[in-house]
Amino acid sequence: MSTATVSNAFNRPDQLSAKLRERILREAGELGYHGPNLAARTLRRGESEVIGVMLLDSLKYSLSDPVANQLLQGIAEVLVERDKHMLLLSNRMSATQQRGAESLPDGFIFYGAINQSSLEYIIKTGKPVVVVDSQYNGTASVNIDNEKGAYSIAKHALQREDARAAILGLRLIESNRVCRLTAADLNTESKEVSHSRLSGYLKAAAELNCDIAVQNIWHVPLNESGFAEIAVKEALNTHPRPNVLLCMSDIIALSAMRVAKEMNLRIPEDISITGFDDIPESARAEPPLTTVCQQSIEKGRVAARLLLDGTGKENVVLETRLVLRSSTI
Repeated sequence: MSTATVSNAFNRPDQLSAKLRERILREAGELGYHGPNLAARTLRRGESEVIGVMLLDSLKYSLSDPVANQLLQGIAEVLVERDKHMLLLSNRMSATQQRGAESLPDGFIFYGAINQSSLEYIIKTGKPVVVVDSQYNGTASVNIDNEKGAYSIAKHALQREDARAAILGLRLIESNRVCRLTAADLNTESKEVSHSRLSGYLKAAAELNCDIAVQNIWHVPLNESGFAEIAVKEALNTHPRPNVLLCMSDIIALSAMRVAKEMNLRIPEDISITGFDDIPESARAEPPLTTVCQQSIEKGRVAARLLLDGTGKENVVLETRLVLRSSTI
């Protein structure tokens, strides 16, 4: 039996009869061979059919985060259609830990705030790169207009009479603890997602003459309910108590709803609560959460298509959508 015939059994099954292919696979399995070796094929062809996704946080955290999961779903849809594989990497790993893994993929999608050293290393290899929720000169990117989305939801929520607002931000400063912002933090120039959302909130508040003092802006270090609940409890125990909570993620907002109910506060009569993301749980909450849809699945699809088909220079900005539900008046 020729080498070509055996190769066809694994790589081009349409070239063989079902009976012959079944016999080859059976005999190969008995010999302990179950198909072409990916590393060897990569060396021979110069392509691995693998796409690397570089995540900002640890794999454990990213896989538990619903927004990251939606993005990965969108990427996976396109890769499956193109017969590609996905390799997940984390920016939390040191360069030496993942240097070998970085050599395998044919291209990379970077998600979240950029680790510049990792990105520049990949760019030097000549492999295509797309960044998501960030920007880097000369690299294709997929983003949303975070400021516009935050402005639209704040403009809606702050319409209530005598609105007193607090902002529960996400990763506004470099700190691993929940804390309030200072005036110096507001003066920091940043293009990060969180600061774009903060700008949108404050712009809407200024237009409605609703003053949000810096001491009513909280930093939440991770998008986790434990951290969020600490910030919510602090905010809801200030005097006067806010009657609008502008939350930079749905996870924070859903945590806020739980704490508010424990304090016997009615939503939205006593307090309006808004989110940002539109994860599935936001529609199932009681009451359903007013939020901003940031098209996380579509972002993943667009990023994968840009990587596989783009020129490497496209900068796509997707529209956000205000989703009005019952957690606001």
